[in-house]
Amino acid sequence: MSSPISVSDDPISGDPLGRERSHLSASRAALRAMREDAESLDITDVTANWVNAAVLSRQIEERIKALADLSHTPLFFGRLDYLHAPGAEQAEGAEGEQFYIGRRHVHDADGDPMVIDWRAPVSQPFYRASKTDPMDVALRRRFGYTGGDLTAYEDEHLSDPGESAATSKLLQQEIERPRVGPMRDIVATIQPEQDEIVRSGLGGSVCVQGGPGTGKTAVGLHRVAYLLYAHRERLARTGTLVIGPNSSFLQYIEQVLPALGELEVKQATVDDLVAHVEVHGTDDAAAAIVKGDARMADVLRNAVYSHVTLPTEPVMVVRGSRRWRVPAYELEQIVRELLDRGIRYGAAREALPQRIAHMVLVQMERSGEAPDDRVQDAVARNTAVKAAVKAVWPPVDPAKLVLRLLTDADFLAVHAAGILDEDEQKEILRAKPVRSVKAAKWSAADAVLIDETTDLVQRTHSLGHVVLDEAQDLSPMQYRAVGRRCTTGSATVLGDLAQGTTPWATRSWEEALAHLGKSDAVIEELTAGFRVPTDVITYASRLLPYIAPGLTPVASVRENPGFFDVRPISGTAEVVGACQELLRNEGSTGLIAADARIPALAEALVEAGIGFLSPGEETTQETRLTLVPASLAKGLEYDYVVLDEPRAVVDGEPDERTGLRRLYVALTRAVSGLIVTHATALPPQLA
Repeated sequence: MSSPISVSDDPISGDPLGRERSHLSASRAALRAMREDAESLDITDVTANWVNAAVLSRQIEERIKALADLSHTPLFFGRLDYLHAPGAEQAEGAEGEQFYIGRRHVHDADGDPMVIDWRAPVSQPFYRASKTDPMDVALRRRFGYTGGDLTAYEDEHLSDPGESAATSKLLQQEIERPRVGPMRDIVATIQPEQDEIVRSGLGGSVCVQGGPGTGKTAVGLHRVAYLLYAHRERLARTGTLVIGPNSSFLQYIEQVLPALGELEVKQATVDDLVAHVEVHGTDDAAAAIVKGDARMADVLRNAVYSHVTLPTEPVMVVRGSRRWRVPAYELEQIVRELLDRGIRYGAAREALPQRIAHMVLVQMERSGEAPDDRVQDAVARNTAVKAAVKAVWPPVDPAKLVLRLLTDADFLAVHAAGILDEDEQKEILRAKPVRSVKAAKWSAADAVLIDETTDLVQRTHSLGHVVLDEAQDLSPMQYRAVGRRCTTGSATVLGDLAQGTTPWATRSWEEALAHLGKSDAVIEELTAGFRVPTDVITYASRLLPYIAPGLTPVASVRENPGFFDVRPISGTAEVVGACQELLRNEGSTGLIAADARIPALAEALVEAGIGFLSPGEETTQETRLTLVPASLAKGLEYDYVVLDEPRAVVDGEPDERTGLRRLYVALTRAVSGLIVTHATALPPQLA
C-alpha cells in the first residue's frame, strides 16, 4: 500500500490528485444539476386528482432534500479500478471499469454514473476485497478530506502480488478524526465483518453483540440504509423504525441516515411506543422486575378473557312479523369456537354478532326466504343481538383493566394464580386506591402492561423492519412490546451484555430474542474496537470478569494507544482543570459523573466560566464540553472524557453489579483520551 499522497506532495498541474479533485468538482456540479432538475419538475398536468398531486409533490420534496450537497461531507470517499467489467470476469479482453464510491448515486447529463452508491453491489469490494481475495479489483483508492476538500489519496494494488498488505493510514485517520456535533456515518470506514451484517437480507433478523467502540450502532443504522436501498418499495409500504434508549441518544444519532440520503426512517424510544397513558410515577426495582417479567403477559391474558361469560339465555330476533330464536346452546358453541381459535379479544367480539346473524340467516333459508348480506348485517345490528354480545363478550378498556389488576388484590389473585406467588403480587399492588385512569400515577412499566393488553384486544400494526439499539436494558415485557411492532417484519437487535444497567438487564441474547418473537435470529459478535483507544479499553476490561463473565473483551485495532490518566484529586477544582486541559485539544469533551454529583460540577463549571451542554445538545466550535450524568452516557461518544469519581458512579446504582456495569459504560465513551479523577478510593475491581 502506498503512503497517503497529499496536495503539497503533488503540486504539478494534471497530477493524479488534481484529476481526482476535478472529478469531485464535476460530481458536485452534476449533483446540483440533478437537484435543479427535481426542483423544476411541473406536475400540473400529470396527476389525476388533488390526492395524487399532494403525494407526488411530497415525493418530489423528499427527492430534493435527498439531493442536498453537504459541503462538509465528502461526496465520494473511494475508488475501485476493476480488472474486468463487473459481470464479465470470464470474457476475454473485457476492459476493467473505474467506479467512485460515495454516499449516494450521482450521474451526469447523459445518465452515466459519476459516483456509485456505497450500497450498490458493484461497491461491495470496496469493503470486502483483500490481498487474499481481491474480488477482481486491481486498485482500491481511499481519499482523505479536510472539511469538504479532497486533500490526499492512498492506493492499494490488491491484484499485485509484489505489494504487501498494510494498515490504511487514511482509514486510521478517519476513524480517529475529532468530532464536534452529532454522530457521523461510518460509510467510509465500514470493515468486512461489519459489512456482512449491513448487507444481510431483509427476510432474517440479526442480533449484534458488540462491546464499546465496535460500531454496532453505526452498523445498525447503515443496515437500515442498505435495506431501504435494496427493498425500497416494500419498506416504503411497511415502514421502518429505529428504537433507542432515550431522547438524548436519538438526538445524537439522528443525522446519520439523512447524511446517507434516507429521510423517511422514524425514531422512537420504547416509552414512545407504549405511550397510551401519561407516565408520572416510578416503581421501585422489585415492582419493576415483576411488572417487566414475561409471566405478566399470561396474567393479563387471563384477566382480559375473564370478561367472557358463556350464554345461558337464547337470543330472540324480531324482523317484521317473524321471530327467530337462537338457542343458548348454539350461542355457547359459537363463543367456545371463538375462544378456541385464540383470536384477539376485540376481533372475536366483532365477529360474534356476525356469527349470531349467520345462525338466523340459516333459519330464514330453511323457511324458504332468500336473505342476502345486507340482511345479515341488519341482523347483526339488531338490538337483541347487540345486547347479547354486550352481556357475553363485553368491551374491555386496557388501561382500566390494568388499573384494576394493580389495585384489586382479589382480582389479581384470581388471574395470577399459579403464575405469580403472593410476595410478587404484593410487590405490584398499589397501597392506595385510585379513583380513575386519569388520576393514576402510571409508571413506565405500567404503560408496557397497558400496551400488552391493548394488543390482546386489537392487533398492533407491524412494520417491515425495526432496529432496536441498547437492547440489553429492556425487560422481557418491553421486548414483547417491540416484537409486536415487527411480527410480520424483521429486526436488527444491537447491544452489549456487559453494559446492561437495569435490574432486569438481559442475561442472554437467546432469551431476549425469544421474548422478541425472533428466536431464529442470527447472533453476530463484533470484537474489534475501532473507536476506543487501546489503553482505555484495556483498563475498562478489568471489570468484565465481574459484570459479564465469559464475554470476549474488545480488542482495539487502533495504532494510536490514546491518552489515558488516572488522577487522585482533592476537589472539584481539579476536575474543572482536567476539562480545561482536554479542551485545548481539537474535538469534543464529555465530563461524565454520577447523577448526584452533576449539580455541584455544573456550579463549578459556571464559576470557572466554562460553557457546557446537556446530553443530546449539539456541540459547536464555541461550546465543546458536555456535562453527562452517568445514567445518560450509554451510546454517546466524545473525543475526550473526564470521568469523575468512579466509586460514586458505582454507589449510585441499587446493587454493585449494576453499578460496575454503569462504570464500564462511562469508562468507554472516549475516542481519543480519558482522564479519571477520584478523591475517594477506586473500586477494587479496577485495581
